[in-house]
Amino acid sequence: MRKFFAATTLATLMSTSAMAESIGVSMALFDDNFLTVLRNGMVEMAEGMDDVDIQVEDAQNDVARQLDQINNFIASGVDAIIVNPVDTSATQAMSDAADAAGVPLVYVNRQPVNVDTLPDNQAFVASDERESGTLETVEICDILAAAGKDPANVYIMMGELSNQAAVQRTQDIDDVIANDQCSVTLNIIDRQTANWSRDEAQDLMTNWLSTGEPFDALISNNDEMAIGAIQAMKASGIAMENVVVGGIDATQDALFAMAAGELDVTVFQDAAGQGAGALDAALKLARGEDVDQKVYVPFQLVTPENMSEFTTRN
Repeated sequence: MRKFFAATTLATLMSTSAMAESIGVSMALFDDNFLTVLRNGMVEMAEGMDDVDIQVEDAQNDVARQLDQINNFIASGVDAIIVNPVDTSATQAMSDAADAAGVPLVYVNRQPVNVDTLPDNQAFVASDERESGTLETVEICDILAAAGKDPANVYIMMGELSNQAAVQRTQDIDDVIANDQCSVTLNIIDRQTANWSRDEAQDLMTNWLSTGEPFDALISNNDEMAIGAIQAMKASGIAMENVVVGGIDATQDALFAMAAGELDVTVFQDAAGQGAGALDAALKLARGEDVDQKVYVPFQLVTPENMSEFTTRN
């Protein structure tokens, strides 16, 4: 909802050039490769507009800090707010605060728990996570089948368990198995979270390797964890051609790992596209225009055969 001004203020504004629309953005974490691309997608789009002022804040993975940022945006009179949630189960309070103040709000990338009950002036822009883990897992199954590894022993690395994307991507793996979409039998040895982190994934894989349990594949909820696991495997002398490794996001580091023959599968998630889409939705809501409450940017499977198409996209 656009702010209303007193008559004297309106007269002043009419005598000057149009005021810039102000958008407040709260990102879950700046120190994340994928979210950095997403954030830059918003910033670069805003920089190309003369009448948009964007303020981006780092919640530093702190739910309370993020809610404070949202309340501060409201108090400062922004025209709309964009939120990349720290904890997707904690978004109801954010929606309530913005709704009570009449400020449009757009969630980006991470699906809020209240996505099906958002107020009319709120929306969600992301990719449909039911596609991501499914594309990854089916491709890994096909690679294992081609290598004659049936049954195959696999590890699963999960993202932050408070994050809907991690939950859905892991559920995708289970659904592929349950729905007979896998061309081999997958035996899941273990599944643990590494919180989207390369360093935590390296430690987790090191612990798994210390058990001596033979395995054929790693299915990771994102590329950063896949890369951390690869680093641990290489440090232990494992030949990467003997293990199938998959991730999600198609980050530049992931594509470098794929070019090196270390990462077999990833799934392109258009981070910059999501960022630009979120800003576009926020501006439309601020202007009172209609916006679909769920805006999905499609995922795309990335393999060594087509990776060149994605080298400049994230």
